[in-house]
Amino acid sequence: MKNFPNDFLWGAATAAYQVEGAYQQDGKSLSIWDIYSHLPGTTYQGTNGDQAVDHYHRYQEDVRLMAEMGLKSYRFSISWPRIFPNGQGEVNPKGIEFYSRLIDELLKYNITPVATLYHWDLPQALQERGGWENRELIELFAQYAKTCFEHFGDRVPYWITFNETINFIMLGYRDGLHPPGVKDEKRAVEVSHIVNLAHAQAVLEYRRLCREDRIAAGKIGIAHVLLPGFPITEKPDDIEACGWYEEMDFHWFYDPSVQGCYPERLLKYYQNRFQAPTLRDGDLALLQSAPNDFIGINYYQSTFLAHNPSDGVGSAAINVSGEKGTQKESGIPGLFKRVFNPNVHYTPWDWSIYPEGLYEGMKRIRNRYGAILIMITENGLGDKDPISATGEILDMPRIDYLREHLRWCRRAIDEGIPLFGYFVWSFIDLLSWLNGYQKQYGFVYVDHQDGLNRRKKQSYFWYQQVIKSNGATL
Repeated sequence: MKNFPNDFLWGAATAAYQVEGAYQQDGKSLSIWDIYSHLPGTTYQGTNGDQAVDHYHRYQEDVRLMAEMGLKSYRFSISWPRIFPNGQGEVNPKGIEFYSRLIDELLKYNITPVATLYHWDLPQALQERGGWENRELIELFAQYAKTCFEHFGDRVPYWITFNETINFIMLGYRDGLHPPGVKDEKRAVEVSHIVNLAHAQAVLEYRRLCREDRIAAGKIGIAHVLLPGFPITEKPDDIEACGWYEEMDFHWFYDPSVQGCYPERLLKYYQNRFQAPTLRDGDLALLQSAPNDFIGINYYQSTFLAHNPSDGVGSAAINVSGEKGTQKESGIPGLFKRVFNPNVHYTPWDWSIYPEGLYEGMKRIRNRYGAILIMITENGLGDKDPISATGEILDMPRIDYLREHLRWCRRAIDEGIPLFGYFVWSFIDLLSWLNGYQKQYGFVYVDHQDGLNRRKKQSYFWYQQVIKSNGATL
């Protein structure tokens, strides 16, 4: 196979709450996930990120493993409550010191840092002031972002404001499955607008600091879920259902951050249904003033759509058990429902394995938004990795999954799609939010029964060769 571009960013990713631990150390305050994960019945077997995989204390060991693998880049997130324990006001110097040490350690091995400002761990102090329903967070997020830019912008060339807005908003405010545990679609729509404004304000802060030569000029963007929809049949009703799905789960989140506006039909639908979101004077102008340098996409699966009658299925509980076949159909009555495709393989968590969907999704981005730079900020397989009698972790399904997705990436690049980086989720087995530690994504296994010892999986060595050959071994 042909090589990837010479400057292609071969990377892997994690997030602060899922790996760091040290949840009340060195001045860090509680986040909404620190609170939520301790509530009975919220996570699989009551697992939480109090210790996680202790990356906070073992980051040097983890970075050495990255370097040995040959990673060109590492995407991590900064914990807002570790920087601002109260969400604002006084900066926690030990929080700044930790991320500064981590960045320096990465650079020591020539690993390019990619920093995400918000990967869902809002300071609990701000949640008590209304969380993302409070428009004050637009400015507070911008101030937090500015602080991070000022301290780390001399060494971090790529910044991501938010990770997966659709998930923390809709799961947190519409479905009640993530903190703050709200079930109100109107409130979710309002939150989506406030988050979009916060993103734009942070982008403007970054541009200003670069313009004033206060930080090194780099690139800033946002990481969205890419979950392309495909009609389950060619029936007009199923095609129409797919169209509504794409507007709700794709265009509603991408359009504001890329085009500075909302999809017209869906905006009218929300306004007619519950007079949301509230658009104040200057809001759309703010969105339009802050274009992204690149768009990050997190792709794991595609979804298949069918017509959903007005009395049809609504939301359904997520499969967090890893028992294949337990996920139920879900949707929006009168618009669409997500269905299973009998011709597609699924993971134990009922996620479709459809590598072509990544390619098709990138084509849709190009067709709708033009030649915007694309970074695949997450792609990976959550699985139950077997350990052999000799202690080897032969995670062959992960290798197959990544190989096929990368082949479609190569095709996309060949067709002119400006894809410049690929980050596997995740570098190391970590806390998988509601799923606990049983859902494994990493190249590196963490033994929770043996002092959190790290062990390389077969996929570690496979990706090492992919990077070394610049994709030629695929």
